[in-house]
Amino acid sequence: MTDRVDPQGEEINEKLNMEEFMSKYDKESDYRRYTGIAARIIAAIAITFSVFQLYTAVFGVLDAHIQRSIHLSFAMVLVYLLYPTRRSWSREKLHWFDAVLAFLAAATPLYIVVFYQELVLRAGDVTFTDLAVGTLGVFLVLEAARRVVGWPIVIVASVFLGYAFMGPLLPGMLAHQGVDLEHLIGHLFFTTEGVFGIPLGVSSTFIFLFILFGAYLDKTGLGMFFIDLAKAVAGWARGGPAKVAVLSSGLMGTISGSSVANVAGTGSFTIPMMKNLGYKPEFAGAVEAAASTGGQLMPPIMGAAAFLMAEFTGVAYIEVVKAAAIPALLYFTGIWIGVHLEAKKQGLRGISRELLPKIGSLIVERGHLAIPLILIVYVLVAGYSPMKAALAGIIMSIVASMLRKSTRISARDIVKGLENGARGALGVIIACATAGIIIGVVTKTGVGLKLASTLIDMAHGLLLPTLFLTMIASIVLGMGVPTTANYVITSTITAPALIQMGVPILSAHMFAFYFGIIADVTPPVALAAYAGSGIARSDPMKTGVQASKLAIGAFLIPYIFVMSPSLLLIDTTLPAVLLILATSVTGMVGVSAAVSGYLITRASLLERLALFAGGLMMIKPGFITDLAGAGLLLGVYLLQHIRSRHKQKQILNS
Repeated sequence: MTDRVDPQGEEINEKLNMEEFMSKYDKESDYRRYTGIAARIIAAIAITFSVFQLYTAVFGVLDAHIQRSIHLSFAMVLVYLLYPTRRSWSREKLHWFDAVLAFLAAATPLYIVVFYQELVLRAGDVTFTDLAVGTLGVFLVLEAARRVVGWPIVIVASVFLGYAFMGPLLPGMLAHQGVDLEHLIGHLFFTTEGVFGIPLGVSSTFIFLFILFGAYLDKTGLGMFFIDLAKAVAGWARGGPAKVAVLSSGLMGTISGSSVANVAGTGSFTIPMMKNLGYKPEFAGAVEAAASTGGQLMPPIMGAAAFLMAEFTGVAYIEVVKAAAIPALLYFTGIWIGVHLEAKKQGLRGISRELLPKIGSLIVERGHLAIPLILIVYVLVAGYSPMKAALAGIIMSIVASMLRKSTRISARDIVKGLENGARGALGVIIACATAGIIIGVVTKTGVGLKLASTLIDMAHGLLLPTLFLTMIASIVLGMGVPTTANYVITSTITAPALIQMGVPILSAHMFAFYFGIIADVTPPVALAAYAGSGIARSDPMKTGVQASKLAIGAFLIPYIFVMSPSLLLIDTTLPAVLLILATSVTGMVGVSAAVSGYLITRASLLERLALFAGGLMMIKPGFITDLAGAGLLLGVYLLQHIRSRHKQKQILNS
């Protein structure tokens, strides 16, 4: 008697394994999984949260402080109900201590709503009750961040809080007159300069709606469509599965706000395919990690940081999206070329076309699922606000799913999307609130300019050393921190140094953002690389080093767009843009070949140096540098071509 395979049982086991994997590598995924009435209560709170956000988006946002207070209250109560105080506590039952904290976490922001008029009338006058509520509120925000985001951002925020109190004790430039508890809490909790500052303001309007939009796209099956489309487009090519990982992760980045979630979403398919083809486990995990991290650099959402960047820089959102386009393209081009050259070096082939989906069939059957993304881009280009674009995308994602029976989502799925959207936003909301504490201390003490001046002094006033120190600081500050908070921290602490040096504000912020994000693949705290190694069953550190090599573009491109802002489409023309694209992509071929050690054949050390130098010259806009770079690349190409033909002749003659 043969054993029967239970498909439903296999699906449940696979789901449980993925939940366990995500809980290990992604703090946001390590939450309680209730059943029965408790699950329904959580669902009701989350759905009400989403309905509130949709209502204010349609009928008008409330006063800033009230909107943000209600927004934070919903998020805090869900965090304390879902995420236990200790990892050892039950994931099925609510502990009484967390229930008490959930009540307090919901009540402290609502104190502002209930006593709003009174607080406005006595602005700056903090009563004992205000002080108690505000202090508790700041503590609960930090504790919520510890639970859902992790220790790194809590440590950074705590250091800044300590700095606010210890100013008179510090030496030199970092010294300040100090801030007492009453004034600090008044500033952090009862103004829109701290916890309820710009990050939470953007979260309570644009970001939440785009996360909700992503939840509906996930419900429609767009993620799986992206993976299948990537298979159809690139699966047959040399090293096909690795190219599928690059394409699918880039596409998934448009709807995913997390490098680790992106690794889990696409890596569970692409990493086994790469290993089966012949790629080493470390390389397979690294490809997925580097590509998934690049998803956070991919317009139009960029892990929700694009909205914050528009607010912080005062640049229109659509201009931020346009500026990010060419650097993102170059980043993914670098990874694509890297996996292609590795496949050539190892003699790896693609997957048989018979085993891959057909592009035509995919477009006919599921192509309509991408209509909401196209609509969002159109609405943004037409000049409408990101909020209107997100609303249009949410509605269209539901409508588009109805166009074919095979993709149609039910009324239950629509309601479930409201719940998933709210739950998916928790990490971002709490990270934004915690980042607001950092910004509040910066604005209260003026430490931002002091840190900027310190960086410049350490670099002796020279631009390149300042860029290098800013890069190191951004990577360190970005370790283990989610995308939105990552950008807030790096842009607050490191970007001002570049702005003081005369770097355009958008270039400075993009520079800090890039190196904050690339921390996800930079050892020792390379979360995306470690997640990729978990799926690939490879050595985590080797996977991180390999991912850093593949992500070489992210280490080089920011320097280029600071030196030549035209790469960000700042003050440039269409012909110039086309020229920049052509030369930059050619340059990435040279850089990737240098890192890989292979172009037509294996490269010597001298050839690798020439390829690297030539590639850099081609990426940097400028006629002289382009000409010199092209000469170096062509020279190496001809040398290798001659050597390769000579080797082939020797083989034929033998």
